[in-house]
Amino acid sequence: MYTLDLQPKGTFEIEQKLDLNTGQGGGGRYNLLKSKTGLEYGDTNDFQLTGYLNAYSVNASKNYTNCEDGSPSCTSGWGVPGSKAGLNSYSKTSIDGVSLEGIWRLTNPVVDPVGVGIYVEGTVGSYANALETRLLLQSNFLDDRLIVAANIVGEIEKYKWNDEPMEESIIDVLLGVSYRFAPKWFAGVEGRIHNDFSGYSLKNRTQLANFIGPNIHYASKDWWMTAAWRYQIGGQCWAPGDADCMGGKVADSHGANHFIVQVGFPI
Repeated sequence: MYTLDLQPKGTFEIEQKLDLNTGQGGGGRYNLLKSKTGLEYGDTNDFQLTGYLNAYSVNASKNYTNCEDGSPSCTSGWGVPGSKAGLNSYSKTSIDGVSLEGIWRLTNPVVDPVGVGIYVEGTVGSYANALETRLLLQSNFLDDRLIVAANIVGEIEKYKWNDEPMEESIIDVLLGVSYRFAPKWFAGVEGRIHNDFSGYSLKNRTQLANFIGPNIHYASKDWWMTAAWRYQIGGQCWAPGDADCMGGKVADSHGANHFIVQVGFPI
């Protein structure tokens, strides 16, 4: 999730994000790794821009139990083309596209009771196009040792890896708490309430998945690192995506485990 700690005016940072989803209720194997390599620039002290080069690696085999052809198991999920589904495994690693992200900080949680920011990111890729917006909220307590943050996310996506492109919209709520327990070190917990809708209008809800897990953050003058693990504690599916729920969890591209690692190097 995002906080309101922005890049100072006129400075650059190299950032690497890795995002791994693994483990599905249908068994088999499904690992989806997404990578974003970015260059971040502080245009002002309250506005930053980041450009990303995106890549992915998907590896799946017999990870679905609900198959259109009646097979006992099939291969599916984000990045697995419909023409490749079936009993055989599928794997591919490729550059996917580019993203441009902007964050505008309206109030600063260091000096204001509540920090407020606006986030917008556009993505153009071979597998998906997307437009994502976020309302960023943050409050600092105990001389900035305790940080409470929330992201309210709205996104529209057009998936292009299947035989027929799919249009989808998303509403997410992310909540996190972190505490500085030692110099340069923060640890805490974060949760995610993830809602999928078919089409762009938010009319037809298809999925609800809930996640919770720990996070840890280290920051020095020369580099910083954040790592988080979100475990899916349960979900629900509705038609036309009701086949994506297995074992009380949403499968699809989510998986039971979501691992996130971010590293930054000021330059």
